[in-house]
Amino acid sequence: MDISKGFPGMQGGLHIWISENRKMVPVPEGAYGNFFEEHCYVILHVPQSPKATQGASSDLHYWVGKQAGAEAQGAAEAFQQRLHDELGGQTVLHREAQGHESDCFCSYFRPGIIYRKGGLASDLKHVETNLFNIQRLLHIKGRKHVSATEVELSWNSFNKGDIFLLDLGKMMIQWNGPKTNISEKARGLALTYSLRDRERGGRAQIGVVDDEAKAPDLMQIMEAVLGCRVGSLRAATPSKDINQLQKANVRLYHVYEKGKDLVVLELATPPLTQDLLQEEDFYILDQGGFKIYVWQGRMSSLQERKAAFSRAVGFIQAKGYPTYTNVEVVNDGAESAAFKQLFRTWSEKRSRNQKLGGRDKSIHVKLDVGKLHTQPKLAAQLRMVDDGSGKVEVWCIQDLHRQPVDPKRHGQLCAGNCYLVLYTYQRLGRVQYILYLWQGHQATADEIEALNSNAEELDVMYGGVLVQEHVTMGSEPPHFLAIFQGQLVIFQERAGHHGKGQSASTTRLFQVQGTDSHNTRTMEVPARASSLNSSDIFLLVTASVCYLWFGKGCNGDQREMARVVVTVISRKNEEMVLEGQEPPHFWEALGGRAPYPSNKRLPEEVPSFQPRLFECSSHMGCLVLAEVVFFSQEDLDKYDIMLLDTWQEIFLWLGEAASEWKEAVAWGQEYLKTHPAGRSPATPIVLVKQGHEPPTFIGWFFTWDPYKWTSHPSHKEVVDGSPAAASTISEITAEVNNFRLSRWPGNGRAGAMALQALKGSQDSSENDLVRSPKSGGSRTSSSVSSTSATINGGLRREQLMHQAVEDLPEGVDPARREFYLSDSDFQDIFGKSKEEFYSMATWRQRQEKKQLGFF
Repeated sequence: MDISKGFPGMQGGLHIWISENRKMVPVPEGAYGNFFEEHCYVILHVPQSPKATQGASSDLHYWVGKQAGAEAQGAAEAFQQRLHDELGGQTVLHREAQGHESDCFCSYFRPGIIYRKGGLASDLKHVETNLFNIQRLLHIKGRKHVSATEVELSWNSFNKGDIFLLDLGKMMIQWNGPKTNISEKARGLALTYSLRDRERGGRAQIGVVDDEAKAPDLMQIMEAVLGCRVGSLRAATPSKDINQLQKANVRLYHVYEKGKDLVVLELATPPLTQDLLQEEDFYILDQGGFKIYVWQGRMSSLQERKAAFSRAVGFIQAKGYPTYTNVEVVNDGAESAAFKQLFRTWSEKRSRNQKLGGRDKSIHVKLDVGKLHTQPKLAAQLRMVDDGSGKVEVWCIQDLHRQPVDPKRHGQLCAGNCYLVLYTYQRLGRVQYILYLWQGHQATADEIEALNSNAEELDVMYGGVLVQEHVTMGSEPPHFLAIFQGQLVIFQERAGHHGKGQSASTTRLFQVQGTDSHNTRTMEVPARASSLNSSDIFLLVTASVCYLWFGKGCNGDQREMARVVVTVISRKNEEMVLEGQEPPHFWEALGGRAPYPSNKRLPEEVPSFQPRLFECSSHMGCLVLAEVVFFSQEDLDKYDIMLLDTWQEIFLWLGEAASEWKEAVAWGQEYLKTHPAGRSPATPIVLVKQGHEPPTFIGWFFTWDPYKWTSHPSHKEVVDGSPAAASTISEITAEVNNFRLSRWPGNGRAGAMALQALKGSQDSSENDLVRSPKSGGSRTSSSVSSTSATINGGLRREQLMHQAVEDLPEGVDPARREFYLSDSDFQDIFGKSKEEFYSMATWRQRQEKKQLGFF
């Protein structure tokens, strides 16, 4: 392909080329996600818009099939380099190997990747739609990132731990291994639907074998094709998932030339800091052999940049890592989100002033509750669902039970205790709740366990709708501080009855930090001079007086908040003291003078990390994460537990059918503990349940549909064939397509008669029985006449367009109503043939159907 002519440039979306006869040929969009094992591919992803970007400007991948030869690899590698030169330095380069693709690569192809056997002749299409003369077996693996590989059409290919799809053209039978979980089954079914829609125009029937004993008809079909099964199935193959502990083993190497030798010098281990990377140099970052990053400074030589992949491959060989190890090449200033989060801190140098300006601007609007309710993105950035003016209830955990705290003492917490703070507010006319689980530094393990169990009890009382946020003393989020309007005071003691603080020493010292009601906390510190800090205000409470000590670095806003807090701590005579003008009694109360920090505190820099979304699971007791790059609401599946890392908070989204929800908080804690950047274990962890997402969570998604999950059938409903699933799947029975099993060979061989019956032809569609979604599949005259109408000329367009489900003609599948148009009407309305339409990506089909009134 001539890059100067027809190069996609800044066109957003996905572009794919395949190696063929030493050239790179564009792949049709309808074939995206299909990869031939004897070829190499180059994949370019350009984000649709800057707002949707969760990484660098673009990503360029070089994919190698496991049977690809040297010529194909050379052509693809050279083409990738030419594309990269044309795109410039704002592109991240990736090397991918079949079966070991990166999370970024897998995120492009939903619901999964299909590996196809053999090569690709120049006159053969990637995917031939409406081809019913087919017989193949696909081995489906994966949870969030699913792949399907063509395997031998035999029972020998099966095992107990995976999913297999027997594709027979007009029928597709998904067989679920007995050791597969509900999430894997649902993902497999999504891929099966996708194959049916893309390759059969939505006209193949689908059956699911979840329990062989309960699906005798489907098993009889499978045995007619595969033969009788002899012996038991193979055990499930061990998972090759890389756990978080392995990914945390990060090492940074400086790579440079010394004479004619290439030197690779280990430079640092975690926690890594951004200043280790010098713009004139070249570095390799080894993430435990799981992935190799190459960082190229903007002042590094052209020769070094062109040798990036070869140096990475040499490093992999020297370390003895597998040849399929992922490689990612990033340029100075265009680093991916995954690379940045391997460092303790990261700032965008060229836009720092702009970011600080933007932050100051947002402070002026954060008290506008209306904007926080209607603009989730603003709520997410500020971490505020409202201004904290809602209803507040507080309980203190004592004797392992929750005791209500007097409203007069709300905001007065003790470091030796745990508290539950229930906040009730309204958003867009709907009552919503946040339950804060506050943990003091001196609380015991039993009290922390009681805190969690009491939170679960409250959640049950409120019907499971509570958003639960785990908060550690000293790391309270802005909204928690706003609830108490700047009057949060933490005492270094244990609470007595009903949360009232017990008596302590006569002299007490409190540090006040904050400038308004949304960022101010006051914490008791040891009553000695070394606790002072020139940037803050301190309250020194003695037997006779309360000193307000103003450090030289404090400002008017801090002084104003200190005057509010002092009324909570002490009602004794107040005496204002400026730093450097302290009376003798002040120092006597602190036990004498002592050095303390006197330099002005620099403003805390807001980290510029991008949010990242992961699917959570466990393997042999260790946390395993699969990242979803360029994520959207579509990636939240009800069988999943998803982790959204915004750096300042960890959200754990619990799907309504997730089976391991009790592990969620522990997984969040393990994620922080094993993070290569050395994250603070006090980072707030927020539990969010499907259907009850707060704006602070929703705002991290590009778009959000609050009604998305209201009417989707479950996997069990689909398998059981319940009414809820009738519109989405046609269950195969003993009379599938009017083919009687009695005609099939009974000796278990995949006989010619069985194969011929399954193949059929499009011309024989008139004899096919369409299972009616309304009648549950009964052979009614209306369903047959509907099918005949489709074949003989189609239904009238006004019967199908802009019609409610209950108003559709009997026998019409609501999900595929456009299929019932005549060919001429279809061409007139959609501007293309049915074959062209069903060869498009599924999301494009949905988009056109919505626009034209067929959804």
